[in-house]
Amino acid sequence: MSETKAPCRTSRRIPSFLIAGTHSGVGKTTVTLGLMAALRARGLSVQPFKVGPDFIDPSHHSAVCGRPSRNLDPFMMGEDGVRRCFSSAVAGADVAVVEGVMGLFDGMDGGDVSSSAQVARILGLPVLLVVDVHGMSRSAAAIEKGFAGYDPSVRLAGTILNRVGSERHLSMLKSCLTLPIYAALPREKEMEMKSRHLGLVMGFEREHDVNALAAWVEKHAAIDEMLKLAGPICADGPTGDQKALEGYADIGVACDEAFCFYYYENLRELERMGARLVYFSPLRDDLPDVGGLYIGGGYPELYAERLQSARARRQIRRASEDGMPIYGECGGLMYLGEALEDEMGRHEMVGALPGTTIMGRRLEALGYAAAETVLDCPLTRMGRSIRGHEFHYSHFECDRDARLAYRLQRGKGIRDGRDGLVEHNTLGGYLHAHFYSVSIERFIENCSRYRRG
Repeated sequence: MSETKAPCRTSRRIPSFLIAGTHSGVGKTTVTLGLMAALRARGLSVQPFKVGPDFIDPSHHSAVCGRPSRNLDPFMMGEDGVRRCFSSAVAGADVAVVEGVMGLFDGMDGGDVSSSAQVARILGLPVLLVVDVHGMSRSAAAIEKGFAGYDPSVRLAGTILNRVGSERHLSMLKSCLTLPIYAALPREKEMEMKSRHLGLVMGFEREHDVNALAAWVEKHAAIDEMLKLAGPICADGPTGDQKALEGYADIGVACDEAFCFYYYENLRELERMGARLVYFSPLRDDLPDVGGLYIGGGYPELYAERLQSARARRQIRRASEDGMPIYGECGGLMYLGEALEDEMGRHEMVGALPGTTIMGRRLEALGYAAAETVLDCPLTRMGRSIRGHEFHYSHFECDRDARLAYRLQRGKGIRDGRDGLVEHNTLGGYLHAHFYSVSIERFIENCSRYRRG
């Protein structure tokens, strides 16, 4: 497959900034969504981003902005991948808003890698620091000074004060803070985001009161000043990651309430390599006429009874036995196994992979993952590296002689530092792979070959 050459592109700089926090729980997501809503209410096209391996916050961004939110993660994507993703995504947008992760300087293993600060440096983005000022006044100045001086290569443009108690409280804060205050948001309990065991509920599950969010931020933020904050110069127009050969392979993508965790870049990368993506719901639809399947993560445990009774379950098993290339991640692994066991009992799943998912109450794995493939598998060839992350409350029980294609350098996987269970031409693992880190030509080619018969 030969790649098409990208046409000439113009360059431009649009208002861009990164919303960071002093730590997790300061209200970054609520603040970010409110700001996005206010910008949309002004008639601006807002391109959202999220630092780190997160599926949930981006779903909320997308619901508010009407544009797919994109993950920016140097560990999984590399620095060039972060630049490529940002430049591609902002085409046609009026402003870019990046939501950070944890505290500004918090990265992998307590270091800098994949921190909000690293992403800000890579892209040259100004940072607005969210400070929860509840119960403090002059102490906020010490926090500001510490963050501003910790790493001079990070451009801290100013602060966003959250949970301001009163006008008197704000007056005290203004008297001691030195950086510009871009917003002073009062305590608003109704604006807080609800959560469950895997984090916030997904964007499609909550009706965002966009008007209320927009009005809240518009009233209490200096949006005109924010729009003067410029990001990197990016190429505009068509990008160099266009499709290599449109329609080379048809790939079904499971997409519904049960399977909703996908990096948007993964889907674009499949399309770039020539795939035509056919979205379907394993809860409601028959298996489409395709050459392969991609089943992402999500919440199959919440829909186990419906998945058990749905027609697609048996259809996918037959397709797997017939040799269709199938790739499942986390929730996809759980679904492709023989059964899922939880407090309600045993639920029959697809049965394409030999093993059973056991749901637990405690977190089994959370963090970045990296692996080397030790077997040729449906996704890629032996010897290739894969980077991504894990996040699951279950474990997967399978026989000791099961074929596991991944040897993990970090992460938990299925067992004993291994992941990626293979049966027939089906692969399932706990690792959520980012396709910028792995060669997926084999998967595309296998899907094309199967489709042609």
